[in-house]
Amino acid sequence: MIRLYIYIGLILFLTSCYTKPGTAEAKERTHTDSTVVQQQVQFPFPEVPVTLTESEARKSYLLTHYWDKFNFADTILVNNRDVTEQGFVNFIALLADGTSQEDLIRKSLENWCRRFVSSEYASLKLMDMADSYLYNPNSPFYNEYLYEIYLESLTKEFPEEDLRISRYNFILKLLKRNNPGSQATDFTYYLSDGTRRTLVSTPVKNNRLLLLFYDPECESCHEVLLQMASDATLAEAVRNGKLSVLAVYTEGNDEAWRKALPDMPKGWIVGTDREAIKLGALYDLKAMPSLYLLDGNKRVVLKDASYERIVRSISVR
Repeated sequence: MIRLYIYIGLILFLTSCYTKPGTAEAKERTHTDSTVVQQQVQFPFPEVPVTLTESEARKSYLLTHYWDKFNFADTILVNNRDVTEQGFVNFIALLADGTSQEDLIRKSLENWCRRFVSSEYASLKLMDMADSYLYNPNSPFYNEYLYEIYLESLTKEFPEEDLRISRYNFILKLLKRNNPGSQATDFTYYLSDGTRRTLVSTPVKNNRLLLLFYDPECESCHEVLLQMASDATLAEAVRNGKLSVLAVYTEGNDEAWRKALPDMPKGWIVGTDREAIKLGALYDLKAMPSLYLLDGNKRVVLKDASYERIVRSISVR
């Protein structure tokens, strides 16, 4: 199993403590039992120059040269999860530690992409890894900010005629929409009686709107809806006017939507967009349900967040 925690200080320390070939210690190890040759492969961290003594300078060197010694043409190495995948986890954890500046993040990701794109097999494995870790909402390393910079770095390395550029540019457009602090994209939805409304015109109580995109036929949506429906704190907040909830069905099966309407909690605004959001790519609905927390002016407070995170945000107000 890939470990979810790294010790940044230890990594920085280790990269400066390699024994140089040719030393007595190295020669002694070379002549030991043959089992030494078969020892577990380790990630080939770069050796940080001893002249770099400041922690930030050492970290910057490590990140920009992180993959320099990695052989992307070695399929056995690429397939070794304990080396490649764990190395990638450590890499993105360092990038996302909250202290790395954007220019360092961008340069590090550009260097990584530039090195692996020359190998078709490594490209397939590492691009899939990046998608799974950075763009999957269920990943503990889910990070749209890093993923956006990664995609911008990656597409620069593709030939202009590469068909993947179109797909990734589409994802980039989604990533740049509806981010915290920005105005949520307006859309039209319809109530069960056919009344037409827009997000902008939706009334909001106490400056908070919980926006939920859902599909009652989706298993994970069903689980989250049950969790929300059984949450007495949420029900009380809606009843007492502490916030509003807007649930929007984004698929095209009107019969399925209407069949599930009686199960929706009282006090919620429930509508269907008749697939306008999905067809117009107005919101990133890569995983359902998708929850946003907006303020009264429909500015995004939390984007595509877990229900638990939204509850914590509401409860601290």
